[in-house]
Amino acid sequence: MCGIVGAIAERDIVPILMDGLRRLEYRGYDSAGLAVLKNGALRRQRRQGKVAELQAALDADPVDAPIGIAHTRWATHGAPAERNAHPHVSGDGLALVHNGIIENHEELRDELKKQGYAFTSDTDTECIAHQIHCQLKKHNRELFAAVRATVAELEGAYALAVMSQASPDTLVLARRGCPVVIGIGQGENFVASDVSALLPVTRRFMFLEEGDVAEVRRDGIRVVDKDGEVVHRPVRESELSADAAEKGPYPHYMLKEIHEQPRAVAQTLEERVANGKLLEAAFGPDATAIFRRTQAVHIVACGTSFNAGSVARYLIEQVCRIPCNVEIASEFRYRHPVVTPNTLFVTISQSGETADTLAALRLAKQEGFLSTLAICNAPESSLVRESELVMLTRAGPEIGVASTKAFTTQIAALTMLVIALARHRNASAERERGLVTRLIEIPGLIEKTLVLDPEMKKLAERFADKEHALFLGRGILHPIAMEGALKLKEISYIHAEAYPAGELKHGPLALVDAGMPVITVAPNNDLLEKLKSNLMEVRARGGELYVFADPDSGFESSDGVNVIHMPRQVTYLQAPAVYTVPLQLLAYHAALLRGTDVDQPRNLAKSVTVE
Repeated sequence: MCGIVGAIAERDIVPILMDGLRRLEYRGYDSAGLAVLKNGALRRQRRQGKVAELQAALDADPVDAPIGIAHTRWATHGAPAERNAHPHVSGDGLALVHNGIIENHEELRDELKKQGYAFTSDTDTECIAHQIHCQLKKHNRELFAAVRATVAELEGAYALAVMSQASPDTLVLARRGCPVVIGIGQGENFVASDVSALLPVTRRFMFLEEGDVAEVRRDGIRVVDKDGEVVHRPVRESELSADAAEKGPYPHYMLKEIHEQPRAVAQTLEERVANGKLLEAAFGPDATAIFRRTQAVHIVACGTSFNAGSVARYLIEQVCRIPCNVEIASEFRYRHPVVTPNTLFVTISQSGETADTLAALRLAKQEGFLSTLAICNAPESSLVRESELVMLTRAGPEIGVASTKAFTTQIAALTMLVIALARHRNASAERERGLVTRLIEIPGLIEKTLVLDPEMKKLAERFADKEHALFLGRGILHPIAMEGALKLKEISYIHAEAYPAGELKHGPLALVDAGMPVITVAPNNDLLEKLKSNLMEVRARGGELYVFADPDSGFESSDGVNVIHMPRQVTYLQAPAVYTVPLQLLAYHAALLRGTDVDQPRNLAKSVTVE
């Protein structure tokens, strides 16, 4: 969603702010802006559109300063427009950037108008700026105290970075429900909503906790917790590199990340499986005791992560023989779940800051679950810090909004969970070796599947002029059909839906005609014959079939049936990760042909940090 960058130093920080904004572009946004203080004067520049528009404005009217804040906005309150872009200002030189949503903004706005404040935007954020300005008058122009008093009145979620002419050598931060980190430098300090924004200038970070308010100066940091106590937050060294988020020779981040999947999955497995055995301590020191007691699993996630969880349900119930429920996080948090004894609560998130998933985790802690496990790609994230057990996916930075390598590494991590649980359900050492062997073969199988890239590019030409598509799968491949449909709709804007193939005659068959391509994933498994019968129903209605199939499955290309041969003898455990790869490539090439923004599709954001 929105991105925050800030800095205070003895040097010009404008290039740092702009580089940070570019590194946050993957989160999705519709406007960008910055504000700086120099010699007691506040200057602000904002533009609707991309960071490049803001850079062009700065090139035309250059500015330099030792302290400043910057922001990319994803619209919630108020349409994309320069007047709604951040930073927002109030009074004599106060500027603020904000991620999140303030739920009581209407009440605050009405009260502030009565006090004479004029509003120039439609945002909830401007209410915060005016409220802090109002509190400055009550707290002897002390910015830290004014921010603390203001956040006590806010309802909702926020990450704030504030500066003011009243305290020209200070940035003040506040956090509730949205991430914000402090980058530690030598005689200078930095602020961001994501560590990736600051990697060129520091590798050392301090992560604020829920309710913290922090005062950041060049030479020091003070943090006060939600109870008003001065606290010490540890400084951690990030393992990410500054160039990990570059495109390299690829034209788009998405294509780069698709081709990174063999390495990403292999890295996820490294040091966690060895000699035919899973090292379950990788989940945490208490993992063995928790897994031994686990009698059921409840998985909560959103979007692509939900599809990964849906794959895991098939594996957990088939391999471990314990019940598994998978639920969309935004639904879980608004009902009253009945928790069976000894149920492990699993959350899945690429960013670890997904608002609905975080809220679900916090609710689960009150509902009597056995323990909590996070499957996540961000080691410094809130989800990781707040879960008892953790399995990091090691996918590296994923910049493209449409998730690819995050998905396949989530499947790898969840498969390790399956093996760990199976061990405590009387799985023999020999069976575990077999499962681990199949698991470590997945990177090589993905590598083989990537050779289909040219074929997918050609196949995409058959899709580029379509407005609808149907994806089919059975059993554990149904979630892969769901993921394929999601990728196509996300980046090409082709309306795509996925169904279990057995559901065709219960409604979707009414949509099938010559103009509706039907994409099917068909590994050679025990549901293959039933799947073939379902596909004949499509052909009988004139539907065009595209079948991703094992060479030994018996499918042959014919009039209206286009068969794409996958690697031979992919097993039940391997099929989800392997069969998703050509669907990613198909979506990518279809989007290119339709001329859409592959890495930053409209209306979407990478990290969904608001409800």
